[in-house]
Amino acid sequence: MLDFLIDLDTQIFLFFNSLHVPYFDYFMKAFSGKTIWIPMYASILYILFRRFGWKVALCYTIAIPLVILCADQICASLIRPLVERLRPSNLDNPINSLVHIVNGYRGGRYGFPSCHATNTFALATFASLLFANRRLSIFLFGWAIITCYSRVYLGVHYPGDLLVGGIIGATIACIFYRVAKRVAKHFVAPLNTTPQQPNLQLSFRGTSINYQLSDAIITIGALTILGIAIYSLFACL
Repeated sequence: MLDFLIDLDTQIFLFFNSLHVPYFDYFMKAFSGKTIWIPMYASILYILFRRFGWKVALCYTIAIPLVILCADQICASLIRPLVERLRPSNLDNPINSLVHIVNGYRGGRYGFPSCHATNTFALATFASLLFANRRLSIFLFGWAIITCYSRVYLGVHYPGDLLVGGIIGATIACIFYRVAKRVAKHFVAPLNTTPQQPNLQLSFRGTSINYQLSDAIITIGALTILGIAIYSLFACL
């Protein structure tokens, strides 16, 4: 059964990895980057402090990097050394000659599970629980899925690496969100005692201003994608 799943995973990978054009070589490489998404990450933190009291916002601000750190280390330092599944792009992998490689990028030696999938799904899940905004949730999970596809496109991960990584990231995010929310409750003022500070709450649920603030994150993320698209167009000319 395991051999069947591994073979199926390989065939799915080879199919999607073979679908490539020069434009998407640049687009997927840029989309898969980490630093390019700093403006979107910064907008999430800004909205937290804009909407919540600083103590509540600080609880969630501390929780987010802890989620990413925990998820990343579980995959990179715990599971990968135990499983030792070679990336498809690794030169020691028998299928490496069939893999489409972009600009010589092959990643590290092992790829199961995917840290990119773990981290992006962890952030998407945590932010979706926190902001409780359908449009933002769709955007963030769409962002996470495209990031995962970019790893297949670049030849550095099997779909199975991404699936397991995504499940781990989402699970850890749910756990940390519940813990952070419990801690944040201790910093919320009793109802109606501080009318001058209506932002001391635990979630974004319900009001039109919350939807506007959540849409600001979508706007920053969409502008980043637009920038990647324009860069890729000029780069492949």
